Amino acid sequence: MKQEYSLAYLTVYGASPPDMIHLAAEAGYDYVSLRPIAMGMAGEPVFDLAADRRLFARTKEALTSTGLGLHDIELARIVEEVEVASYEPALRASAELGCKHVLSSIWSGDRGTYIRKFGELCDLADRHGMTVDLEFVPIAAVRDIAQTVEVLRSVDRPNAGMMVDAHHFHRAREKLEHLAGLPREWFRFFHLCDAPAEIPADVDELRRIMREGRSYVGEGGVDVAAIVDALPPLVYSIELPNLAGVRELGLAGHARRCLETAKLYFEKHPRRGP
Repeated sequence: MKQEYSLAYLTVYGASPPDMIHLAAEAGYDYVSLRPIAMGMAGEPVFDLAADRRLFARTKEALTSTGLGLHDIELARIVEEVEVASYEPALRASAELGCKHVLSSIWSGDRGTYIRKFGELCDLADRHGMTVDLEFVPIAAVRDIAQTVEVLRSVDRPNAGMMVDAHHFHRAREKLEHLAGLPREWFRFFHLCDAPAEIPADVDELRRIMREGRSYVGEGGVDVAAIVDALPPLVYSIELPNLAGVRELGLAGHARRCLETAKLYFEKHPRRGP
């Protein structure tokens, strides 16, 4: 079975959805993973597919002309100051483009609030035929597999699942056995990247590497193959922000190198998992 790859937004941060789609198609990806939900950070480009109908039309045309699929969108964060209902336009527009998955992470420290809001997000996504894939992030409120499992079992929604990121798995000092026995249907895609083996003690440095200094697959210290072997077959969404690589190669060259190094890595480390 052919392994399928998606190009994630952070890998080519700042590229508009149509540009991302063409970059992905030219590099040989099967899908794109877009960010139509703004994070609210200063200077962040905003690509509102729901409000900007011209952008929506250009994005739809790019998907049609390239034959790529919109695999997932990000990032439906669970935070106290944002109401889940505000994500509805982005989910609706993305569903119109064929998207089936929305990525989420939990940043609020109040368990009662984030369990309720995550459940609301699952119900909202379900109305648009989408799953919600919860990503644990080592600097967030839900930072490891155990906490993610607790959320998924608490909300008990059939469209809720877990998304594992290679960088976060390593930085959270996770263990492969924590994935054993979990429902296989929870897993739909995997954030593929690598990172330096040493885990920074400084949170700012941890955040910097996470956002702009990840390694090409096989060039860091994460046992990516072991993580993949512990998961069911799924789509690899390459989330590999690397400013040095972009400066050297440009967005197109960086996106291409991400895919080329990933394929080379898996030629050397073929899948052995179930």
